[in-house]
Amino acid sequence: MPEISRFFGLIITMYYNDHQPAHFHARYAGKQAVIGIDPITVIASKLPPRALALAMEWAALHQDELLANWELARQQRELLPVAPLE
Repeated sequence: MPEISRFFGLIITMYYNDHQPAHFHARYAGKQAVIGIDPITVIASKLPPRALALAMEWAALHQDELLANWELARQQRELLPVAPLE
């Protein structure tokens, strides 16, 4: 599962050939969330509220890059890194 970003303890990943809808995975402190990209929405989450809020804020800033990476993943191509929150 390729890592595309890391910030404030969150690890953001995407799987190759993952199921629709377009989404990414966020991990923090042993917990995970699945977050949809278009629209940005929580599909499932066990993340603490603050970590989830950071992941959602980051997704809103990088929605186009996330969609591009989703398409790359569907094509089994290398994913591009996405800038972290600062």
